[in-house]
Amino acid sequence: MIRRISTWAERAPYFWSVVMNESLIPNAGLYASRRGLELAETLGSGKDGIVLVAKHKGRPADVALKVLRWDEAYLPEKLVYERLKRLGISRVLAFNVPQLVGSDDALRLIEMTIVKAPFVLDFAGAHLDARPEFSEEIWADWEADKREKFEDRWSQVQRVLDAFEELGVYLL
Repeated sequence: MIRRISTWAERAPYFWSVVMNESLIPNAGLYASRRGLELAETLGSGKDGIVLVAKHKGRPADVALKVLRWDEAYLPEKLVYERLKRLGISRVLAFNVPQLVGSDDALRLIEMTIVKAPFVLDFAGAHLDARPEFSEEIWADWEADKREKFEDRWSQVQRVLDAFEELGVYLL
């Protein structure tokens, strides 16, 4: 296995996304206070937003609060979670899918259950009901990038993508 060494130039976008995402925490705090939740640790942070654990006061179940930076990421993600909830989907093949608990459009926040690995939980780039139209060259580049990223797991990823497409959810 080849070990990659990252330079500051390669890590800078990640660093800035983490810094930018910290500005979303007040949205999570506002939502949490309205719902009787207490914010806990950060589960993840990426280019689209941040995910935090929230604990129910007086109840054992924890939830995740996903706060997205832009409507362009929030709206597709919310629509996918609403569809999966309506269809009663909690697993796709062997992968767990968080369940929608609540949302707040003004805060661009989605409240969901916390699931154990293996899971599929990022739908910010998803399209509903139709595969997005891109040139063959763009699709070829996309597939090459995913093959490199997922390596020997690519065939399993393809099966998951196909299963979501059967639900009308096209993941990118």
